[in-house]
Amino acid sequence: MSESKATPAGAAAPERHNLLLRTAAALVLAPIAIALAYIGGWLWAGFVTLVAIGLYVEWLTVIGARDTRSVVAGALILLAVGWLEAARMPSGYLFACVALGPIAVALLAPCRRAWAVLGACYALAASIASISVRLDPVFGFEALMFVLLVVWATDIGGYFAGRQIGGPKLWPRISPKKTWAGAIGGFGASLAVAGGFAVLGAGKPLPALALGAVLSIVAQLGDLFESAVKRHFGVKDSSHIIPGHGGLMDRLDGFVAVIVLAAILGSLRGGVDGAGRGLVVW
Repeated sequence: MSESKATPAGAAAPERHNLLLRTAAALVLAPIAIALAYIGGWLWAGFVTLVAIGLYVEWLTVIGARDTRSVVAGALILLAVGWLEAARMPSGYLFACVALGPIAVALLAPCRRAWAVLGACYALAASIASISVRLDPVFGFEALMFVLLVVWATDIGGYFAGRQIGGPKLWPRISPKKTWAGAIGGFGASLAVAGGFAVLGAGKPLPALALGAVLSIVAQLGDLFESAVKRHFGVKDSSHIIPGHGGLMDRLDGFVAVIVLAAILGSLRGGVDGAGRGLVVW
């Protein structure tokens, strides 16, 4: 997210190359995510389910507990959850899957079972929240776009502010490259996105700004949580599936935290099966 300004001269070219890779990957992946979010329905649910399975597999890889049985068990549970949500089946079936999934993983994981269960819960939460927010009949797409844009703005603003300004580290023991300047830059960028929604008439100014601020902080906390997990196991990147970004966990750490909070807020406000008031006080 946010990086220190101090860069050795010899590292300038590799960093420029990395930035080009990050930009190219974003230009390809962001439109795909937006298009699928707009279409919604089974396409969005299928996309989210595949990503959640990828998150789960990467988590098992990071903690050193990946084997065929635990991967298959988690993947089947995530597929079942995605189908149940997209088909809008009775909530009892969904609750049963959510309850049985971590139990199955705990029984089948070859080692570090508590960590494996946490990974299953992480992927399940990401899947359920991402699909449920989009299912809101009134503000599903708008709420999802608000979340995506706030997370992206926090990430981009933090990256460039951290590089250009540098300064004191945010939490060096957990993430040595992140700076306070980057954190503040990402926070400011998220407020700009929230303000843009309000200007365009997609939200009332104060609620939109307040929500943007909260979600930006949560995104950065999600980033730090993922960094802490990787540092605990001595892993730099969760994988190398996304050029310039690393793995799905590296790219979606902030999004997972934010979308889960967004789903909770939307549910409390009567989303999906309630009054359809969605995420923000529009």
